[in-house]
Amino acid sequence: MSIFDELKSSLEAAVDIHQGRKETGRSTRFEIADVKSIRDDLQVSQAEFAKALGTRVDTIKSGESRRRNPTGLAAKVLATIQITPISITNYQHTDNILCLTH
Repeated sequence: MSIFDELKSSLEAAVDIHQGRKETGRSTRFEIADVKSIRDDLQVSQAEFAKALGTRVDTIKSGESRRRNPTGLAAKVLATIQITPISITNYQHTDNILCLTH
């Protein structure tokens, strides 16, 4: 199963749980991701990283300073990035598209 399929499945399950159609089956905990280390390894700015994750720069700054810890889907995405080598191959400012590839 691809990371996309896993994330999609997790999100669909979360919606079902939230709407009461499904019971929580299990809880998964991830180690707190080192946001700064991940961003540095990708060699991107805070703004680029925020855009790639669909969040605000302030959220990235808070994660890097450990004032806030990523939770839920953000924690899963960061944990996956931390264990799976990826690189940013293309950033198109006009379309606001940031492509992450293996």
